[in-house]
Amino acid sequence: MGTRNRGANKDAGTICVGVITGVRGLKGDVWIKSFTANPEDVAAYGPVSSQSGERRYRIRVVGQAKGRMVARIEGIADRTSAEALKGEKLFVSRDALPAPDEDEYYHADLIGLRAVLTGHDGDSAAENSDLGRVRAVHEFGAGTVIEIEGPAVGNHMVPFTRETVPMVDLSAGLLVIAPIAGLLDLAGDEEDDARGDKGGEETAGGQKGGGRKNGGETK
Repeated sequence: MGTRNRGANKDAGTICVGVITGVRGLKGDVWIKSFTANPEDVAAYGPVSSQSGERRYRIRVVGQAKGRMVARIEGIADRTSAEALKGEKLFVSRDALPAPDEDEYYHADLIGLRAVLTGHDGDSAAENSDLGRVRAVHEFGAGTVIEIEGPAVGNHMVPFTRETVPMVDLSAGLLVIAPIAGLLDLAGDEEDDARGDKGGEETAGGQKGGGRKNGGETK
């Protein structure tokens, strides 16, 4: 299961493909942190806009170093003008981006989804099933991690794999978290209860599965 993109302006139907992080040299070149799978593609979808949509920029990638792109912005020819853009997030219309592959999701689609803990029979548990909502999606290098925030778990990180997140239902606005021992305090408590009910019988451990690939890009 893969993901694309780190941010979006859902109401405006746009996806964040990068952010200007600094300035290089005196001629207005800028450093851009790209959120696309192929970093050079930050300039591949046509003009980009500010989050508000009030400003539009034509950018051209001219180099890269240490994971960031060096780009030139049409109409920006000096360091002072470029400095004023530092921190500007760059958005493109969602329609300009490729549709995600099967079992692949844009970060923007995951953020805000309700997180529900499954019961041991595969159905959603009637009690304590609502964990909260997906607050953010992170890429830490070893794979995608979703950050869930809610009264049941506080703030908790969950690996975005098929084993830990067996179902994502965008139309219903929710994703399902598996009750793996040690994954969440709530899940761990349920596993402990299950062992107690069975007189101490061992249950399956919570080993991490390989399922969902990391799409890396803006999916």
